[in-house]
Order: sequence, then structure tokens, then C-alpha cells
Amino acid sequence: MPEKATHFDYVIVGAGSAGCVLANRLSADGRHTVLLLEAGPRDTYPWIHVPIGYAKTMFHPIVNWGFYTDPEPTMNGRRVYWPRGRTLGGSSAINGLIAIRGQHADYDAWAAAGNTGWSFADVLPWFRKLEHNVRGANPYHGGDGPLWASDIDAPHPLVEAMIAGARELGIPRNDDFNGASQEGAGYYQLTTRRGFRCSTAVAYLNPARRRANLRIETNAHATRVLFEQRRASGVRYRQGGADATALARREVILAAGALQSPQLLQLSGVGPPALLSAHGIDVVHALEGVGENLQDHLQARVIFRCTQPITTNDALRTWSGKLRIGLDYVMKRSGPMAVGINQGGIFARATPQATRPDVQFHFATLSSDMAGSPVHEFSGFTMSVCQLRPTSRGTVRIRSTDPLEAPSMQPHYLSTDDDRATLIAGIRLARTLAATDAMRPFVAGEYRPGTDATSDDELLEFAKNTGGTIFHPSGTTKMGPATDAQAVVDPQLRVHGLAALRVVDCGIMPTLVSGNTNVPVVMIAEKASAMILADAGN
Repeated sequence: MPEKATHFDYVIVGAGSAGCVLANRLSADGRHTVLLLEAGPRDTYPWIHVPIGYAKTMFHPIVNWGFYTDPEPTMNGRRVYWPRGRTLGGSSAINGLIAIRGQHADYDAWAAAGNTGWSFADVLPWFRKLEHNVRGANPYHGGDGPLWASDIDAPHPLVEAMIAGARELGIPRNDDFNGASQEGAGYYQLTTRRGFRCSTAVAYLNPARRRANLRIETNAHATRVLFEQRRASGVRYRQGGADATALARREVILAAGALQSPQLLQLSGVGPPALLSAHGIDVVHALEGVGENLQDHLQARVIFRCTQPITTNDALRTWSGKLRIGLDYVMKRSGPMAVGINQGGIFARATPQATRPDVQFHFATLSSDMAGSPVHEFSGFTMSVCQLRPTSRGTVRIRSTDPLEAPSMQPHYLSTDDDRATLIAGIRLARTLAATDAMRPFVAGEYRPGTDATSDDELLEFAKNTGGTIFHPSGTTKMGPATDAQAVVDPQLRVHGLAALRVVDCGIMPTLVSGNTNVPVVMIAEKASAMILADAGN
């Protein structure tokens, strides 16, 4: 029986943080037909929707791709685990829920590099449009957008001590990291709605599901972008063991993320010619930057034993504790189950030369060997430290022509002097914070890296041996002008040299934003949707 092709105005690959936004906005007025392809299943796994379920999805074999980097020479040969969402909502369905935009200067730097329309003043209206902030609208925030930003419902003595300790060090309290300035210590806002996770599938896709002009296909793995000469004409995908074709009258939009959008481009003959030729792939269009410029935030988890049984470790250690937090959630949608992992944060300048925050702390009232693993048997808390703007650059490259094989991922963590020095300074800042008058009463001792690690070399070894991702791979389909040899898309997110093909995901970031990436990707998709519809109108 011959394969039946289907026709749509827009074919979107990936129903993640960007894809769900695109599907909603491009189908909203009913003028255009839209197909949304998602390699994973629907988001019916219950733990997706409970904030603390982050731990249940971290290693889930169905809703998580469960990637690993290649062995990293700069990390003592370790393969670093990279979870990525594989369900409706993508990584927004399994992430840590932190609503952060980055610093104003991040976006101004994008614009200064030739990306017209991407300064902070340009993107602020899109941040406001996407946001439903429980505090209401103001010049920095939106009050009626689809994606909720909610406050943590109750203070925690450890977080309060952290904030007070930071003030002793000259780091101000900041109750709005997404306002006029990011610098300071405070509580994070979370992408939750009345105690439930507010993924982009919940915020954007659910309201659009019943539109006649939107079709959502799950368990549909895109295998190739199709071209008619230099125009993208559709997508091949595999579903239920069979191959299918979706043709695009207007555009193909890749929103598969910073790892799989470049992989799909390379499989389709768009990328570095030497790489494509090595795998016997005909070059449709040579673009050296596809899969280059990979950046990620590396975290070093500084862990302390707590003097008091007030941590989430303690609550999870007994059946009575589990029952109490379960009842808090069921009855009031509050407590640890409504928060997830990290409650408090710090954006600070750790190195002497920093003119703006160069490290971020994720402060968790629990401790474990790695994110998502079982908590320790002792009362513990964690200061996870990362450098905000890493200068190390890595690659994403296909291993074979098999679209179901994960690509080679080589982030090259800690490969520059700046990255090493900043992370070491951040670890030392965590120790200094723990020694403040406000925090000292809560600190029974340092579990990791431990007081025996004192020199820079010893702290660096700690980072190499235990450091992990904060799940922010970016930059692999870099946005930039045509004069930039590494640029893959232009400021309208159109792939250079090709027609009817865009990339809309974290890969387009020329440089990684100073913070968590989920909300910035939603902003990128909101802005891209408007640009796409404007082109359709013309």
C-alpha cells in the first residue's frame, strides 16, 4: 500500500518548550493548518504534573531521552547524564520549574552581535505577553499570559538564613530576579499553577487541542527534512513502525531542541560538509555552524549537613513525614510536593573582575548525590553553583545515518581558564556563605567537597569528578548575520541559504543566557510566531 502524504501550512518538529507555543499561536486565527510532531507520548504520566515529580521523571525511560555526553577529557573521562523531555511539553514537562529570564545585558549582547530586534527592550514585551504572574502586571511582568509564574507559598528557615547570610556578604535581598536587576538572593518563582506544573503543554497546547486546523501526532519521530532544491518542503517521520511524510505549504519549523534540531539538519544534508560526507550524506546546503557552539551550565553541588531536622531529607525519611507532606499537597496544594527541588537562589559576582553576576546558586532544602537521585539519610541541604556565562564551546554531531541513534554530544566543560576560575570562585563563595552568622547555626559540617579540599586544584578535581549539567544545552544552531561563519539562522530564525525552514528553540541562542533557559525559549517562540505570521501576511 503506497504511503499517503499529508499537507499542512506549517509542520513543527518537537512539542517542547517552543513547539507547543508555536502550535498554539500559528493555529489561533484558524487561517493556517498546523501539524505538531512529537517523538514521545502524551503527557499522561501523573508525576509530570506534580512539582516534586521532577525526581520521578529524571531517569524515566519513556518521557526522558536519557542522553549521555561522550566521555569528557575535561571531566576526567566521565560521561555526563543529560536528561531531556520526551513528551508533550518536552523539557518543560520534567524540568526544575524555575522561572528565570536571564540578565538584560544578555539580550543586548545578542543585538550588538548583529541580531537586530533581540535587545532586552525588544524582547521584554514578549516576556510580558507569555507570563501570568500571580503578583499581577507591571512594567516588567505580565498578568494574563498562558505561562504561570507563582510564588513559593511559605518561607523556609534555611532559605531565610541563606538570604540573611548573603546580605552579610553584601549581596542584597532580591524578591524579583526578573525585574529591574537580577543580582541578589531570594526565592525563585516557579512555573506552577495552583500547585501543579505549568508546562508549555498545559499552558499553550491544552487550550488549542480541539482546533480543527491543528493536528498533534505523538510517538512520531522526525527522521529527515525534505527539500525541493533549496526549499524545505516537508518532513519524514516514523510512527508505529511505519514511515510517513508531512508536506509543508509554507514552512518547516524545527523545535526539537539544541541537541536534536542540529542532528535532524545534519541527517537532512544541512551542516558541515566534511561531517556529512564522512557519513555518506549528500550535501543539500553547507553550513559549518550546525552542531557547533554548544554551551551548557555546569553545576558543582556543595552539600552541607544540617543541625536541625527541618530538611526535605527528614520529611522523606519516614512514613509519617511522607504522609504529612502528602496531606499538605492533597489538602492545600502546598509544602515540598508543590515546590519541587530548589526554593532559593542567588545571583552574585564571585570573581573580582565581574561587573555583573557571574554565578548562580540553586539552593535546595535537601541533598542527594545527583539531581533526581534518592536523598541522603542525614539532614542536608545543597548549594548548587554554576557559572552563568561559560566560555567553553562544544559540539553536537551525528554518529551515523540512523535517526534513532543519539548524536555525539561533547560540551567541553571547564576547557577554558575563565570557566575553571569562575566555578572555583563560586564554590568558595558557597563556603563563605555557609560560614556567615546567619547560616552557621544550621551547618553541622560540609559533606561535599569536604573540608579536606582546600586548594584550587582540589576544588577543580571535585568539580570534574562530581559536576553535572543544569540541563541548559544551547547555541548549536546559532542566530547571527550571514557574515558570521558560525551562524545557522538569521535574526528571523530562518536558516541561512534555505527557504521555508526555521529553527525555534534553545539552539538559536548565540550565547547562553545568565540563568535557566525554559522561560527564554518560550519568549523566543512567542516572538518567532509573530514573525512567522507576519511573513504569512506578506
